[in-house]
Amino acid sequence: MPVSQVSPAVASPDTPGRPDASTASDTPDTPGAEGGRRPRERDAFFDNAKFLAIVLVVVGHSWEGLRDGSRAVAAGYLLLYAFHMPAFTIVSGYFSRGFSFRPHQIRRLVTGVAVPYVVFETALNLFRAWNTGEELRITLLHPWYLTWFLMALFIWRLTAPLWRALRHPFTVSVVLAAAATASPDIGGDLALQRVLQYLPFFVLGLRLEQRHFEALRDRRLRLLAPAVLALGALAAYWAVPRMNPDWFYHRYAAQELGAPGWAGVLMTLGMLGCSLLLSAAFLSLTPSRRTWFTALGAGTLYAYLLHGFLAKGAHYWDWYEGGFVNSAPGVLLVTATAAAVAVALTTPPVVRAFRWAMEPRLEWFFAPEPPSRAGRDRRTAAPGA
Repeated sequence: MPVSQVSPAVASPDTPGRPDASTASDTPDTPGAEGGRRPRERDAFFDNAKFLAIVLVVVGHSWEGLRDGSRAVAAGYLLLYAFHMPAFTIVSGYFSRGFSFRPHQIRRLVTGVAVPYVVFETALNLFRAWNTGEELRITLLHPWYLTWFLMALFIWRLTAPLWRALRHPFTVSVVLAAAATASPDIGGDLALQRVLQYLPFFVLGLRLEQRHFEALRDRRLRLLAPAVLALGALAAYWAVPRMNPDWFYHRYAAQELGAPGWAGVLMTLGMLGCSLLLSAAFLSLTPSRRTWFTALGAGTLYAYLLHGFLAKGAHYWDWYEGGFVNSAPGVLLVTATAAAVAVALTTPPVVRAFRWAMEPRLEWFFAPEPPSRAGRDRRTAAPGA
C-alpha cells in the first residue's frame, strides 16, 4: 500500500494524500495547504473518503505479518489491497483536474509532494539501516516502501494536462498499464511500474465530475454496495491459496511473478474491473455528511507517511512473534490498535508537529508572483488545483 498530499489528498482535498498528495486527494490538504490563502469550503464526502481509506491502509499494513497464520486475514488483506489505493488514486485524479502549471500550483506540487518525498525517502531508509544493520542506501530515483505514491502523484500531476487533451484518455491509460505489466525491463526507477499500472485510476479521476460521485450515493447503489464487498471478500478467500498477492501491489511485471506477458495483460484488465467495482462500493458507502472524523480527513498524508515507521518497526522488533498475536483476539487487538494509530496520526497536534516536513512554506525558494496574476490564478483555479 500508497494510497500517498497518496500524495497519496479539499479545501477541497488536495492530495495517500493528500494518500492527501498526499496521498491521497492529491496534495496536502491540511490547514495551511493553500499557502496562506483563504481555504475553500471543504467537501465532507471527500474528507470522509480519505480518512476511511487511510484507516484501511494502516490496518492493511498491520495485517501483513499475520497473513501466514490465518486464511481469513490473508483474504481481508487481498480485499483491502484490491481497492484502497485505487480509490485513493481516483480521488487524487479528481482533485488534479485543474492543474495547468500555474505558479501557485507548481509551488504546492513542490512543497506538498516533492519535499515530503525527499524527507521521508531519506528518513525511512535511515530507519531501515539503523534497525537492520544494512548498508544505508538513499536513491531518490528509486522509491522505497510508502514513498512510491508521492513519486507517482508527482508524475501523474505533471501529466494531467496531457490526459485532459486526449479524446480517449482512459483507454490510452489502460493500454499503457497493460503494456507495463507485460514489460519486465521497466524496473523500479521512479516507481514506473506502479505509476503506469495505477495510471487508469488517476486518469479516471481526472474525467469524473461531482455528479458521478453523487450518483454513487443513490439509495439503490448503497443497498447493493455491502453485497459487492461481501462477494469481494469471498473471492479473496478463494484466491488466497491460488493467487500471488504481489499482483495487488502493482509493482512487478508478469514475468517477475512467474507468469507470461500475455497473462499480465489479462490480469491488468481483470484486476482493473474488480478494483473499480470495489472502489465504487466503498465510495458509495462513504457518508456525505459531516461526521466526527470528517476534519481528520485533511491529515491523511501525515498518517500515511508516519505510520510507515511503526509498520516496518513491528517487523524489525518482532512484534508478530508469539502465539497470542496470531490468535483471533490477537488479530482483533492488532486491528484495533492500527485503526487507533491511523486516527491519532491525523489529529491536529500531529499535523502541527510535522507540518515543517509535510507542508513547508519555502517562500525563500520561489520567485514572488505578480499580485495581479496571483489573484487571477486563485479566482480561476478549480478545486484542488
